[in-house]
Amino acid sequence: MRIGVPKEIKNHEYRVGLIPSSVQELVHNGHQVMVQAGAGLGAGITDADYVAAGASIIESADQIFADADMIVKVKEPLAVERKKLRKGQILFTYLHLAPDAEQTKDLIDSGAICIAYETVTSPNGSLPLLTPMSEVAGRLAPQVGAHSLEKAQGGRGVLLGGVPGVPAAEVVILGGGVSGTHAATIAVGMGAKVTVVDRSADALKRLAAQFGTAISTVFSTRAAIEELVRRADLLIGTVLVPGAAAPKLVTHDMVRTMKPGSVIVDVAIDQGGCVETSHATTHSDPTYVVDGVVHYCVANMPGAVARTSTFALNSVTLPFTLALANQGWKKALANDVHLRNGLNVSEGQVTCEPVALAHNLPYVKAETAIGL
Repeated sequence: MRIGVPKEIKNHEYRVGLIPSSVQELVHNGHQVMVQAGAGLGAGITDADYVAAGASIIESADQIFADADMIVKVKEPLAVERKKLRKGQILFTYLHLAPDAEQTKDLIDSGAICIAYETVTSPNGSLPLLTPMSEVAGRLAPQVGAHSLEKAQGGRGVLLGGVPGVPAAEVVILGGGVSGTHAATIAVGMGAKVTVVDRSADALKRLAAQFGTAISTVFSTRAAIEELVRRADLLIGTVLVPGAAAPKLVTHDMVRTMKPGSVIVDVAIDQGGCVETSHATTHSDPTYVVDGVVHYCVANMPGAVARTSTFALNSVTLPFTLALANQGWKKALANDVHLRNGLNVSEGQVTCEPVALAHNLPYVKAETAIGL
């Protein structure tokens, strides 16, 4: 199979779809890998590194999209890239379609086979290709939140960990999953007073066992969220519904009750965000203010630490990339129900039910689309 790796063009996106060791594995399995010139530089990978691994360096994205049987990316294709997709071509990347009607329509019209990292599952019910980026984003959230709390950034002028005689900042984390747990780890390490909210009793028990008295855990109700949002210096939203738009747990009215200069970091913004006042921002212009509250809603947070993120991502995507290349998409999906769950759009049909529901589109089971 001919596998293409174009350079990411989203604002300040420095990650890359394949690293040299992944290229080497694919080439060893008899495949041809084409990497766009400079695609890996943001993650500290040179064209020479790719050549040494057996890849061909291609100057233009146009040629890669034209020649490749499968495109391996990191972020969802932008409009200019979606025009380059063709019928029968495999696209393997993060898509986050539920909050993005325009991208969904373009992928349907392209006729491509679009497999989303974020809906591939595992036998234990987790999302293995989303997990490493959730870990990175979770660990970044207190870091960017602490920076945004600085007065020069528009924040309250509060140090997350406080100092002797001055209390630490109150950090409230919505969601006790992968991102929320990692956010709590860093926030506790920075000395903050941390509360994690979740509606899963099992998640709260796990968090209590992991952190002991270092954090507080609260069962999620509207009343609890209203109270905690009002007290928070830093609110971190990490709520995820696989494949679907994130629920709006924090209303605009709740935001109005927050302290002037407090900060919201909406990690769930890839799926539309869990705060009503959130909208996606970029690394070049990461924050904005609503009712005196600083909002940090960068839709590709892990791109800020591109090398760590790229290597972490490849450690989980490579087995699936190899399966798609070695077996072809239909056989690979037929043989692996967990990879099959990643199929979002197939030759003009929406095969992910939450995406179909989000956009009021017809839904076709993945099994039907591949002829099972």
